[in-house]
Amino acid sequence: MYDKILVPMALDHDLSESTLAVAKALCKPGGEIVALHVYEAPEGTVKSYLDEEIVQAAFDRAKALLAEKTNGIEGLKAEIITGHTYRTIIDYSAENGVGCIVMGSHKPGLSDYLLGTTAARVVRHAPCAVHVYRSS
Repeated sequence: MYDKILVPMALDHDLSESTLAVAKALCKPGGEIVALHVYEAPEGTVKSYLDEEIVQAAFDRAKALLAEKTNGIEGLKAEIITGHTYRTIIDYSAENGVGCIVMGSHKPGLSDYLLGTTAARVVRHAPCAVHVYRSS
């Protein structure tokens, strides 16, 4: 059982009840489960065309949506961080003493064989245990 579990989530999906159930089953009594959304801010030339207020407003909307989607889930702490998805999940895990990452995976492309792109990268590079849940 783990003291701290990270459950990465995308805001275009709800937090999977099955993935959350796995996280709760693996969490020690009194442990912490963190739902993390990685906000990918505009980069490169796109960023040069956007006002900073627009970028901040989009981040604030994402933060509010995360709070809405995780509201009322007992024992869950929600966090949002700006970065590149898989790299930020790995860095957050290393910097915050995460013992296990529990994440869902979509149907993969041929290049990923058995996992989705983000899940495959997290599994390969995470500094801790990773449990991947795939719905049927």
